[in-house]
Amino acid sequence: MIRELVVRNRSYRRFYQETAVELDTLKELVDLARLSASGGNRQALKYILCRDPERNAAIFPLIGLAGSPREGERPSAYIIILGDTEISRDFGVDHGIAAQSILLGATEKGLGGCMVGMINRNALRKTLGIPSRYEVLLLLAMGKPKEEAVIDTVGEDGNTGGWWDDQGVRHVPKRPLEDIIVAQY
Repeated sequence: MIRELVVRNRSYRRFYQETAVELDTLKELVDLARLSASGGNRQALKYILCRDPERNAAIFPLIGLAGSPREGERPSAYIIILGDTEISRDFGVDHGIAAQSILLGATEKGLGGCMVGMINRNALRKTLGIPSRYEVLLLLAMGKPKEEAVIDTVGEDGNTGGWWDDQGVRHVPKRPLEDIIVAQY
């Protein structure tokens, strides 16, 4: 079951923009993050949920999303992961753990998303009125995927770059298991 979710959980960049993600669904997904591991159990992550089309339109130009989705294919929701500096100054990998939990939950619900680290953080802070105590760590672009993604094996050239074929299917090359295990004892 978990393997199936991991395989289906791709970094989707094109969505059915008109298909809304319900606020309750976003809350359920963040609850998965809340229940996930946290360094020292500090639980210093906070979240902004956005599903409002006008705010989404203001957020979209502030992020770098590969594949350049055009109007009609943009995310219908965002989850912005913040670090509360009044709780901790070091967030370690907590936001990666939280993001993976959220995206696996989204996959289970027939949704998809993409972790976005390329963010104009200052502009996003200003646009959404994010208080200075919060560090913008990561943004999840989310919605109902409008693309299909398949896993391929990395070719002899070693290129791991994904690509779209003529049918719009995105190919995601992955290294073989035996290439990534350095030692076995």
